[in-house]
Amino acid sequence: MTYDRLVCANCAAPVSEGRCPVCRANRQRLRQENLFAGLNPMTLIALLAVLIAAAALLAHQAA
Repeated sequence: MTYDRLVCANCAAPVSEGRCPVCRANRQRLRQENLFAGLNPMTLIALLAVLIAAAALLAHQAA
């Protein structure tokens, strides 16, 4: 999950803006836990498409 869609229960602002100490702490925690936390969903889909294309190319050359 990306943190750009999360809303802070403390200040009711998006966590990605980091308005209060709770937002900043959770934003930092999410960045450390997940390598892909800062990427938007379209970027993840594009990376997946490139990975599938590379696997298909390798399978085609192996045959």
